[in-house]
Amino acid sequence: MNKKTDGRSIDNRRFPVGAERASEKGIHFRVWAPERKSVKLAMNPRGEEIDSPHWPVEVELQKEENGYFSAIVQEPCVGGLYRYLLDGDPQPYPDPASRFQPQGPHGPSQVIDALTFEWTDAAWPGVDAHGQVIYEMHIGTFTHEGTWVAAAKELPELARLGVTVLEIMPVADFPGRFGWGYDGVNLFAPTRLYGTPDEFRFFVNEAHAVGLGVILDVVFNHFGPDGNYLGKFSNDYFSARYQCDWGDALNFDGPNSAPVREYVLANAAYWINEFHLDGLRLDATQQIFDSSPVNIIAAIVQTVHHAGSPRKTFVIGENEPQDARLFLTSEQGGFGIDALWNDDFHHTAMVAMTGRADAYYSDYRGLAQEFVSTLKRGFLYQGQWYSWQHKHRGTPVLNMPPAKFVNFIQNHDQLANSGSGKRIHLLTSPNRYRALTALFLLSPQTPMLFQGQEFAATSPFFYFADHKEDIAYLVARGRSEFLAQFRSLATPEMQARLPDPRDPVTFTHSKLNLNDRYQHKEEYALHRDLLRLRREDPVFQTCQQSQRIDGAVLSLDAWVIRFFGDKPGDDRLLLVNLSRDLHLVPAPEPLLAPLPGSVWDALWSSEDPRYGGLGMPPWPAEDNWYLQGESAVVLHPVSQSPKDTPS
Repeated sequence: MNKKTDGRSIDNRRFPVGAERASEKGIHFRVWAPERKSVKLAMNPRGEEIDSPHWPVEVELQKEENGYFSAIVQEPCVGGLYRYLLDGDPQPYPDPASRFQPQGPHGPSQVIDALTFEWTDAAWPGVDAHGQVIYEMHIGTFTHEGTWVAAAKELPELARLGVTVLEIMPVADFPGRFGWGYDGVNLFAPTRLYGTPDEFRFFVNEAHAVGLGVILDVVFNHFGPDGNYLGKFSNDYFSARYQCDWGDALNFDGPNSAPVREYVLANAAYWINEFHLDGLRLDATQQIFDSSPVNIIAAIVQTVHHAGSPRKTFVIGENEPQDARLFLTSEQGGFGIDALWNDDFHHTAMVAMTGRADAYYSDYRGLAQEFVSTLKRGFLYQGQWYSWQHKHRGTPVLNMPPAKFVNFIQNHDQLANSGSGKRIHLLTSPNRYRALTALFLLSPQTPMLFQGQEFAATSPFFYFADHKEDIAYLVARGRSEFLAQFRSLATPEMQARLPDPRDPVTFTHSKLNLNDRYQHKEEYALHRDLLRLRREDPVFQTCQQSQRIDGAVLSLDAWVIRFFGDKPGDDRLLLVNLSRDLHLVPAPEPLLAPLPGSVWDALWSSEDPRYGGLGMPPWPAEDNWYLQGESAVVLHPVSQSPKDTPS
């Protein structure tokens, strides 16, 4: 077939790599392969199977001066399948920047035209890090179908609940029938397991229509062990200078690293531009290594903000060492990230709810002081000695706005790390769970729910990954060794009961049963009402934007948090008691005192029968208070009549 090609770079390309429609000129293909002498495009423009009589048509790409190869194919080939032939090697390889892999990472890439989708979200302003309620979601298990289209049907209910932002677990394509997504190998290709790229766009468009932002979890610290063909195009994609826990580290600062940085930054911008996403969540930033003058994390943050403009966008990070540089601005020598996951809040909450302080929970006691400190200061460890790791952990972040910290009591990692995959409401008492849920959802930090948490899901959430046999064995063994850090999970009895990550049953058991939303009405009402209070009460709203809170320990297991309103005297008290009934006699704590002319009265209680509680007696205007065991109560000031005012 006669196809006119032109290897020159196209100035108006949206992204530096991959296959893009180049106006009326056709499809422009561009790939970085600096060690290769020749790169050919082997394609079937009709999108037929590889063994069809029309496969393949070969097109020679022209070499540019900078290690890139490119060509324009003028015949319409949107939907066509293609791969690259390198230096005469008969084995073809998928595009490192493929926009879709309909047959998985080992199959051919497909030409996708992102410009044909009809968006209806032109008025969507985007979202930033302030005032959000995040909902972590795994598309493959959120619904029975495990698709974008099925998940989109549930978005209005999430908006009614009070969620504002969805955080989608990674979708970069990976091999097998199921997985968490952290072993992705095609960074630009949303996995075929959940639907087509346009169905992903449909999901985002529908989310914006009901007022939900969408951010995507991305993995820039390693690639998965199967289906990663980047090394066939250049060994410079990876670095031997650093030791990454999960595979070869990416080369962000070594020889020939500029195109690698360009590749990752293009990927960050791609998700924002072509899928209208509202931000990214960066996985395990401590495993992203870069000694460049401009750290790649800072460059990613800048790229996301620029790509979304004028829409608001934000970037969340995961950073186990709790390094404050991620928060700081570039002028302060930092990376400018908008928010970080707060493991400290989770860990102390888990110890408080279960009584277990094993493995990485060892340095937490789950006591009142820890909760007061984390609500006031974000991280608990900001440079102190951390005995579990035998080193100092964290750096000072004493004055960071509360929205910079993402709090949670469940997420994908921590549920799976329990060994049983059980939700936390099954590992503690109902009363204690309600009390800590109140603290979690009313605290000024940004709360993040994990899918199904809002209705006390009965389904567990396990680690699952469908790898080929040799890799699957190593993954299962590594998983068992990791969980053995917990003394109870190191026993032969528990090791034998750990779910096999490659077993399809492990995956299907992790799927939500959305009927739980209606079966567990009390738990659902608890979350709905607390999120409404967080959203509508002016004092709780104000304190999300500032550090206008204070707290005090009332006993080892009881504490008070005072939220200061804009108007004098218009404050809120949150009292939490995780132990038995507590009579506050005496009460020498100034935060408990109302302002003159007012007394405290109950505004909300975790013991309300609507939530499955046993009720709470009227709050006394006089006399010392009784705090019910394993409960939380919100107090607000009410005017005191003149005759009751002390002289």
